[in-house]
Amino acid sequence: MTRLSVNLNKVALLRNSRHTGVPDPARFAGIVYVAGAAGVTLHPRPDERHIRRTDVDVIAAAIAAWRPKFELNLEGYPDERFLAVVRAARPEQITLVPDKPEAFTSDSGWKLDAAERAVVEKFLTAVRPLGARVILFCDPDGDAAMRIADTGAQGLEIYTGEYAHAHGIGRAAAALTGCAAAAEAGRARGLVVNAGHDLNTQNLPALVKRVPWLHEVSIGHELTADALEFGMAATIGAYRDALKPVLAPA
Repeated sequence: MTRLSVNLNKVALLRNSRHTGVPDPARFAGIVYVAGAAGVTLHPRPDERHIRRTDVDVIAAAIAAWRPKFELNLEGYPDERFLAVVRAARPEQITLVPDKPEAFTSDSGWKLDAAERAVVEKFLTAVRPLGARVILFCDPDGDAAMRIADTGAQGLEIYTGEYAHAHGIGRAAAALTGCAAAAEAGRARGLVVNAGHDLNTQNLPALVKRVPWLHEVSIGHELTADALEFGMAATIGAYRDALKPVLAPA
């Protein structure tokens, strides 16, 4: 069954709108664990618009007793600042995104031209002693996945924003084919295949049916929005149900 990593960025964003420390992302990490998710994802951007550098330390300590089975996934741009965060927290998984600090959100994968490849490979060399699984954010395209396979990273995370939008307007077929092409190319090269961005209980079943070997999905925005209505624990249960393999009729 595909693993669920819950991104706590939007919990931190809500916390940051006041100076009371409520809601506490570390407390929610515990709720996520008890509800049966496989881990948490944190993206400590330089502007600290949501998860802060200090949050990473606190959450890593809060979940220490459950690791490594309950994984910490740190997401970010591979610069020296992020490298320091990674070295301190020693996550089980590192997801590298190509967006610069001013980006609104992560909405495209690595192109891996000469400049990008140099940045990625330098970071991979630096974190290799930590033993973490390194994942590169990938466009929903087979060629993009093949380029990632040549970097030495252990896996890819397919950007599913375009698929989620297409699914919402009833035109998911082409976008889903692109996601499947990236997944198949990555799998053929022995890569771990993850996915993330705007996934929810409505669009997950079709994705998992098309890519049944999907290792993990990282979900924050849609899951947090649902949690405001249904509660975090119940929402995680619903998302885990949406990730269950679709069984063929007997």
